[in-house]
Parts: sequence; C-alpha cells; structure tokens
Amino acid sequence: MRPPIPAVVAVWVAVVLGLDTGASLNQQRLLGLGTWLLLLGLLREESRATRVQVGVVVVYASVVEYVFAGWLGVYVYRLDNVPSFVPPGHGLVYLAALAIGRSAWAHRSTWLLPAALTACGAWALWGLTLSPTLDVLGAFWFGCLLVFARWGKSPLVYAGAFLVVSYLEIIGTSLGTWAWQSHDPTGLIAIGNPPSGIAGGYAWFDAAGLALTPRLLRWWDGRRVREPVALQD
Repeated sequence: MRPPIPAVVAVWVAVVLGLDTGASLNQQRLLGLGTWLLLLGLLREESRATRVQVGVVVVYASVVEYVFAGWLGVYVYRLDNVPSFVPPGHGLVYLAALAIGRSAWAHRSTWLLPAALTACGAWALWGLTLSPTLDVLGAFWFGCLLVFARWGKSPLVYAGAFLVVSYLEIIGTSLGTWAWQSHDPTGLIAIGNPPSGIAGGYAWFDAAGLALTPRLLRWWDGRRVREPVALQD
C-alpha cells in the first residue's frame, strides 16, 4: 500500500527545494528528472481521466510559468530560469490537491472548506492591512478562490489546493528558490512574497483541467474509432 499522495508530495517538495538552495543548473536538471519520474509513477495508478487532467494542468501551468516568470518577471527564480522541476512539480501539487479533495476524510470533514477559506481570508486581510509588503494580488486571488468555492465543480479540491500551494509557496520563498516582485510589470498591483490567495490561481488550473479533459478524451476516442483496422495476414 503506497503512502498518501499529499504526504509524498509534501516530503518531495521539502527535499527538492532544500537541495535546490545550492544546486547548479545540471543538478537542477537531475531534480527535474526525479520529479518527472515521481509524477509519472504516481499517475500510473490513476484513472485515464485523472492522468489527462493532470497533463492539462502541467501544460497550462508551464505556459504561465514561462510567461510570468521567464518573460514578465513577476517572480524570479534563484538562477533566473524556470527550473526543470517546476513543470512536473505543478502536476504533483495539483495531484495532491485532487487527492485531498476526493478523500473520504475530506468529505466527512464539513469544516475543511470553511477553515481553508477563513485562513486564506485572514491571510489576505493581513496582506492588505498589517503586512510590511502590501498584497493586492493575493486579495484578488482570494476573491477568485471564493468564487470557485461557491460555484465551481470541486470545492474540496480548492481547499486542498490552499493547503498544498500555501505550503509550497511558504517553503519556496523562505528558502529563496523564488521571490515575488513587489509589483506587477505595470507597477499598479502590489504583490506579497508570497501572495496570500495564490491557491485561487490553482482554481483556474483546475477549471482548465475540468473543461478540457472531457474534450480531449472524446477527441482521442473518436480518433481511435476512425483509425483503419490493420488487416491480419
């Protein structure tokens, strides 16, 4: 029996980010390879739909990374690159959030979603009032989280995302793996390091996965039906 996915991901995040503090570019690539192998290993026991959903999130999150970190510099990684462990890392984080959201204990725990939203809301309020670094972006993302938690298809996944993503961001920024700039490129939106409601960003990733996965599966199944059957000699 394998350990719970959230526990595996939590340990791997701490190990990779800890090792990355002094890693060279080549060592970073090895960490990336290990992260890909872990993600693929965990996905082996998942359904086809979950594998496709996680794949959509990895692609979507990677585009976001290269646009907002690699191009716009909204946040900056230690070696001024997008580390190779980041794309598969998004898959692990999302898979952990999914695992929390579908778990029996999460469905029994009626307090989980209200507690996550309350904690995120308090963090966002602190970012707007008491934090030494004003955090308007975090408050905006908290608003997104509230909207998805109320009208989205998987509110418990969003609660899981708050737990996993907040853990990831606090460790990553504390270790200096990446740092958020104080403002967006326009200079108009103040940003915390890390932004308080960043789990709201993962709600968009989940929405993309939920929207695209059925279409991709239907396309793939339809393609297989249309393929000519090879004749046997």
